[in-house]
Amino acid sequence: MTKTIFAIVVFGALLLAIGAGIPIVISLGAISFAGVALLTGSLDTALSILASTTYEALRDYVFAVIPLFVLMGEFVARSGAAADLYHSMNRMLRWVPGRLAVATVLGNAVFAAVVGVSVASAAAFSRIAYPAMCRHGYDKTVSLGCIAGSASLGMLIPPSVLMIVWGVITQVSIGKLFIAGVLPGLALATIFALYCIAGASLRPAAFGGAGSATQDAPGLTVRELVGTLGSLVLIVLVLGGIWFGWFTPTEAAGIGALLALALAVIKGMRWQGILSSISEAGRTSAPILFLLIFAQMYSRLLAMGGIGSAIQEFVAGVGVSAGMVVAAMVLIWFVLGMFIDSVSIILLTAPIFAPLAVTLGMDPIAFAILGILAIEAGIMTPPFGLIVFTVKACIDDRDVSVGRIFRGTVPYWLMLILMAAAVYFWPGLATWLPAMY
Repeated sequence: MTKTIFAIVVFGALLLAIGAGIPIVISLGAISFAGVALLTGSLDTALSILASTTYEALRDYVFAVIPLFVLMGEFVARSGAAADLYHSMNRMLRWVPGRLAVATVLGNAVFAAVVGVSVASAAAFSRIAYPAMCRHGYDKTVSLGCIAGSASLGMLIPPSVLMIVWGVITQVSIGKLFIAGVLPGLALATIFALYCIAGASLRPAAFGGAGSATQDAPGLTVRELVGTLGSLVLIVLVLGGIWFGWFTPTEAAGIGALLALALAVIKGMRWQGILSSISEAGRTSAPILFLLIFAQMYSRLLAMGGIGSAIQEFVAGVGVSAGMVVAAMVLIWFVLGMFIDSVSIILLTAPIFAPLAVTLGMDPIAFAILGILAIEAGIMTPPFGLIVFTVKACIDDRDVSVGRIFRGTVPYWLMLILMAAAVYFWPGLATWLPAMY
């Protein structure tokens, strides 16, 4: 069997399994195992490779990063810090047109630096920001689009679960990926906020009317001030510690989880809430960790079958430009985002796309940020749209349909694609800070 035919068989089987509704973790694991057994001609050898892959994955120090950062996010989210951040931003922006929408964007940006998961941000701000926007007369499509769109910042602003997964799969420094996401993340948050301000200026009726900029903002209580300042201190210590080399990303995750627990207890979380946070962190992390194990088996299959080199040879033989190849990758990510989740997309494509991008002359850090931007845009588009369905599930309003949320997110995923293009043409957006790390 030639490399090309083998590649077609592997990808075809994966797509068929996913299309048939088989969970991605089962599809990836079964097809990777079967492919290794087919290549080696021995079931025992395939079992041995699976066992060694699992052992190596579990003993990797980096493997603890995901559950610890997720636990940190759970403690902060359940302590009420998201609401504290929203009210703080809302008060500081009391004279800004479209104040509630801008507060949602900036609140999501800060909350993303604690949670690192877009879905968590979408769920939190659906419950906090949407009722406030409705009370002040915001158009529901505008409100829903703002909440779902700005939630995408959770996968770009560190600590991001997608960056951790990308780093594990491609062997790129997770610390550098975290630092690389800062400038594009802040730039994207600024663009989102400016879009909301422009929208409120041009269409004031959709953003609460002409008086939306001067509506009374609620005063901050001591409890809200503690939550806001505690979250900011947590962000500075965790990300600053990584930046200055005080501790590794894994150590930062452990310290962050401990500090988040302290903040949650100060804000009134008790034993039952702590147990619930730990349980939810386990439910969120376990599927990702299983996916990482099978993804490494998948990577071994690609290496043994020579699939990566075959694709590189094919691209070189076709003679297309690097820009066209990257555009094709973005299109594939965009389409995949309509059907499967972000982590699965990275696990399926990064082992192939990342080495290919390097042969095309792209910086691996810049390519990672470009990929995450494109993937995040994809998960806001129909028919899957994980963020969209999360927002729908968290809002009890008969007027809110999935289609309405999808319409509201269109400007935001377009801005994500434009930012991905900016990173391609000006990779320094992603590489400047890591170069000093």
